[in-house]
Amino acid sequence: MLQIRKYAHVMVILLLVALLAGCITSDNGTDNTGEDYSDIDVDLIDEEIESLPTSELSEDEIAGILYMREEEKLARDVYLTLYDLWSRPIFANIAASEETHTTAVKTLILRYGLEDPFIDEIGSFTNETLQALYTDLVETGSGSIVDALMVGAMIEEIDMVDIASYIEKADNADIILVYDNLMMGSRNHLRSFVSNLENEGVEYEPSYLSQEEYDDIIGSDMESNRYMGRKN
Repeated sequence: MLQIRKYAHVMVILLLVALLAGCITSDNGTDNTGEDYSDIDVDLIDEEIESLPTSELSEDEIAGILYMREEEKLARDVYLTLYDLWSRPIFANIAASEETHTTAVKTLILRYGLEDPFIDEIGSFTNETLQALYTDLVETGSGSIVDALMVGAMIEEIDMVDIASYIEKADNADIILVYDNLMMGSRNHLRSFVSNLENEGVEYEPSYLSQEEYDDIIGSDMESNRYMGRKN
C-alpha cells in the first residue's frame, strides 16, 4: 500500500506548482497539461455567485454538492499520488487545478450552511464509494505511466458524467454556475490526458462518455474560464 504523504508536504507541492506552472513546458506536450493549471478562477466565481439569489435546496441538490466536493478532492488526491510515483508534471499541474475545483464547491457549502464532508488528509474520504475508488484508481495507476495517464482520463470522464447528472437535478443558478465551470475544467483535463497518451503511442477510447460526446470534446480547442455559459 502506498504511503500517504503528510498534507503539509502536499501543500508545498501545490505552492510550487502555482509558482512554477508557467515554467513546465514541452514541445510535444508530454510534460505539460496544455493549459493554465488553474483553469477556473474561484474569486471570479465567488463574485458571480454573490449576484445570484439563493433558494431552498432540494435533497438532490444537497447530495450533489456534498458528493462533488469529495469527487473533486478524489481527483486531486489521485493525481498527487501518481505524481509522487511517476514525476510527470501533468499530474501536479492538474492536481493544483482540482484544488480550485473542490474549493469552488466549498463556496456552495458555505453559502448554504451545509456540513462539509472534506477530510484534510490525502486519500481519506467521508463517502465510502469514493474511498474505495481512490484505492482502486491508485492501484491501477501504479502499473505504468500509461496506466496512470489512462486513470487520469477515466477520472475526468467519470467527473463529467456525474456533473451532468447533478446539473439535470439542479434548479439554483449558483449551483449550475459552479458545475458549468467544473465541466469546462474536466473537458480541458481530458484533452490533456489524451494528448499525453497519444505521445506515448496510445489511442484512448472512452469508457463512460458516449463516442460522440468524447469526439466533440477532443475535436475542440482548450477552453478559457466559463461563467453562466459565457466564455471570457
